[in-house]
Amino acid sequence: MLEYFVNPFVVMSLFLFSLILLILVLVSLVKIHKLQKKYDVFMRGKNAKSLEESLVFRMDQADELVEANAANERNIKNLSDKAAVTFQKYGLIKYNALDQMGGKLSFSLAMLTREDNGFIINVVHSHEGCYSYIKEIIDGRSITTLGKEEAEALRKALGKEGEKSA
Repeated sequence: MLEYFVNPFVVMSLFLFSLILLILVLVSLVKIHKLQKKYDVFMRGKNAKSLEESLVFRMDQADELVEANAANERNIKNLSDKAAVTFQKYGLIKYNALDQMGGKLSFSLAMLTREDNGFIINVVHSHEGCYSYIKEIIDGRSITTLGKEEAEALRKALGKEGEKSA
């Protein structure tokens, strides 16, 4: 009488279901074993008090790192602010002011900040003496007319060495 109630489809379904459950149990056991190993390594030689001390020590270290990072950020901002007004771009052109004199004793020196503000100093060496002139540069331009060497020094400081002035 039992054979009338047993359906092969139901038996096969129960067998597959049991097999899937067995596989899931085995996978779970492997994962639990790996987790147990990690836990044992983590807790080896430690009791609750020493573990707490380790955690407190690491938290203190993290706080110190946060403070040091904030100090570094302040220092970087301070340096960046100072760098904005320092001379960072230079252009030097040496030339002969007089054709009779040799040695290129005259020169034009352009010194600019990051925002292209600064000055050009022109030193002209002649038989009678040495004369120096300074011209202010604002946003990469001079209010006064620049000589050929001064304009070349400015182009060099601006990184436009190959360009001709307008």
